[in-house]
Amino acid sequence: MLIAFNKPYGVLCQFTPDQPGQRTLADFGFPKGVYPIGRLDLDSEGLLLLGDEPGFNHRFLDPAAAHPRTYQVQVEGIPGDDAVKRLAAGGLVIQGHRTRPCRARIPDPAPEFPPRDPPVRFRKAIPTSWMELTLTEGKNRQVRRMTAAVGFPTLRLLRVAIGKLPLGDLSPGAWRVLDGAEIALIQARR
Repeated sequence: MLIAFNKPYGVLCQFTPDQPGQRTLADFGFPKGVYPIGRLDLDSEGLLLLGDEPGFNHRFLDPAAAHPRTYQVQVEGIPGDDAVKRLAAGGLVIQGHRTRPCRARIPDPAPEFPPRDPPVRFRKAIPTSWMELTLTEGKNRQVRRMTAAVGFPTLRLLRVAIGKLPLGDLSPGAWRVLDGAEIALIQARR
């Protein structure tokens, strides 16, 4: 069984809390025996897979398998072509790791997502904008560190696709079991 879940902000990607009162995957009524495939940080949102078969992590998320993961990232400021090219080229050194090339672009029109609870910080004098990044690797907080490295700190991060499987209209906190055709979309290369 493979499940697509729209992880809300503030939910820990494990079934037991690290601290009392912390929201975890146990709060969402998943079938017994499933575990998260990959992770999203506590303050990240979007598509998370859960499964019950050994080997899912390796088949879907191992960097050697080069399965793309797409993120919509709200950043502080307005990135220009230079920042987008630097992200796409790879080679940024993040905690001793050199990033691989990725796809980076400014989406036009900007995506529209339901407001986050709590809201993203707002500064009257500093505009925000959206970027889209598609990576085939996933180091800890990598997208956030990449945008900061080119001068545009991340304010909000949503994973919107794994392979060619989109998050679609799955509401925050909702989940569903995937069918065979959807599982094939995860395995699809760019």
